Amino acid sequence: MTEVKEEKARIGAPSIAGFTEEGESLSPAPAAAGPLGGDASKSHSHGGGYGIPDSSRAGRLTSYRLADFPELKGTEEEWRFTPLRRLGGLHKDGLDGAAPGVAVDAPQQVRVETVGRDDSRIGSAGIPEDRVSANAWEHFAEATVITVPSGAQLEDRILVTMTGNGLAAAAQHVVLIAEADARAVVVLNHQGQAVVSENVEIVVGDRAELTVVSLQEWSDDSVHLSSQQVKVGRDAKVKHVAISLGGSVVRLTPTVRFAQPGGEAEIFGLYFADAGQHLEHRTFVDHAQPNCVSNVLYKGALQGKDARTVWVGDVLIQKQAEGTDSYEKNQNLVLTDGCRADSVPNLEIETGLIEGAGHASATGRFDDEHLFYLMARGIPEDVARRLVVRGFLNEIIQKIGVPAIEEHLTEAVERELDAGDN
Repeated sequence: MTEVKEEKARIGAPSIAGFTEEGESLSPAPAAAGPLGGDASKSHSHGGGYGIPDSSRAGRLTSYRLADFPELKGTEEEWRFTPLRRLGGLHKDGLDGAAPGVAVDAPQQVRVETVGRDDSRIGSAGIPEDRVSANAWEHFAEATVITVPSGAQLEDRILVTMTGNGLAAAAQHVVLIAEADARAVVVLNHQGQAVVSENVEIVVGDRAELTVVSLQEWSDDSVHLSSQQVKVGRDAKVKHVAISLGGSVVRLTPTVRFAQPGGEAEIFGLYFADAGQHLEHRTFVDHAQPNCVSNVLYKGALQGKDARTVWVGDVLIQKQAEGTDSYEKNQNLVLTDGCRADSVPNLEIETGLIEGAGHASATGRFDDEHLFYLMARGIPEDVARRLVVRGFLNEIIQKIGVPAIEEHLTEAVERELDAGDN
């Protein structure tokens, strides 16, 4: 696979690494108070990049109110790859369906609560950044709050199973909290049949270590849009892993914001798109504190007619985030004709006083040298191809660190490969 785009910025780099052609911006207007506390909205930045207005993440609109977001046309930067006609109405008013059922399997010391909209913990990790997320905020009836208490060092994972029960458009809200000095692994297992817009808030307390695995294994006709916002405390560590295999349309937008210095974030993803599937992932890392580290790695495979994947990676290093070390990379392996993979890494830097920042993107077919090496040793071509795919995706699987989940995903990838052979 050939690297097609790579850029690095080191100490002494220009103050802004250019994703805004003119660098023009407008100062934010005064923000109104939100219904759940904090600011309800934030004005746009009008810098833009590559000729696309509002492509900078520095000042994108955020609001709890659906009315603050204009109706989608599909030409907006954050929606230009998404098939709006296939969203089942999640971008329109009226999410009246029943949310997927939530079942939590957790160690005894974990607190699991079902709460109303007025619970003070709702809204603690972030504000909706797009119309679909804001629509879900306005329509969810109750939320599931899962808390790992301060100092708890959990050996067993927390399994949160969300089972869809139909194709009526619905809203869902989940809050995950790891209090100070806690350590835990949470698996969000999405299954069944659903059309759902989901907001997941993840709060990682000071010095806590939290791994969150979001597994999408929906039915073939399901639609799932999920905003997953992570707030990282002082010297805290978070690992976020997105695994998208099932569903007709799946769109995840993981966002990591450093609230205090010294945080570390690992953001990994794996997706395998079959014929007709649309799997989209948009990551955003906001370095607003000094001496924080982030590493983003997403890998995907595509097979079958009209299989489509999208990865957009945004990293913003603000002027006060001195000592930042950040890198993001996306790789896609195209297995058959008729597929399309879009990969867009974006990097905005407002200070040169950083340890490092860079990104890379690569999309291609099998490496002929790898196939030749295996076939020259007596391995049939079809077996050799499967070995290459397994090795390509296994890098992500191994980063999860939970043997049972890793084994499950290895088997799931095998099923995807079997389906491609039929």
